[in-house]
Amino acid sequence: MTALFWGIVLRDLRLALRHGADTLGAVLFFIVTATLFPLALGPSPELLRHMAPGILWVCALLAALLPLDRLFGAELEDGSLDHLLLLGLPPALVALAKMVAHWLTTGVPLLLAAGPLATMLGLPASSLPVLLAGLFLGSVVLSLIGGMAACIVLGARRGGVLLPLLSLPLATPALIFGAAGIDAAATGLPWQPDLELLGAFVAAALPLCPLAAGAGLRGAAE
Repeated sequence: MTALFWGIVLRDLRLALRHGADTLGAVLFFIVTATLFPLALGPSPELLRHMAPGILWVCALLAALLPLDRLFGAELEDGSLDHLLLLGLPPALVALAKMVAHWLTTGVPLLLAAGPLATMLGLPASSLPVLLAGLFLGSVVLSLIGGMAACIVLGARRGGVLLPLLSLPLATPALIFGAAGIDAAATGLPWQPDLELLGAFVAAALPLCPLAAGAGLRGAAE
């Protein structure tokens, strides 16, 4: 069962490398939207430094949503979703494997891009570790919640519209805790409670989201 799980993860990684437009598109969206804020808000370093946590988190959240529409949709269209469900792996683990692949191909590149963008926005160097730790946990949450939402709307009419409407409200706590942790670190306040709440969010989403996603996969395949 473990070999099947990692086989699905490696298969999705190979597909992502072969067709890198989704990953590249998400990272470019993250970079471009974050660099638009200084043009809209003006060159005030103090204002940009104050708004940097919110800018980075909102841009990362929106960028992580971009590839979700194709996360299960491609398999449903070409019929390979039925083959995945017949491998002998529970649907929840099939969904979790694809969520892991989504995090590796989207969450990790966003983490790598976040450091230079934070420097561009004037975030203090002392806040960078908190930013990266928060985004690490937050990107895991986004992949879990986004993957679950993608399964629930799979095969539905106008599923592309429903996907962000379902994902964004559920991801709001991660956005609040992540941005608050960076703000606390920048002002010298304790930031550990915010990251601990993010960690608790990950611990709750890790078993629940794949279960709901597995039910969505079964429903879409029937």
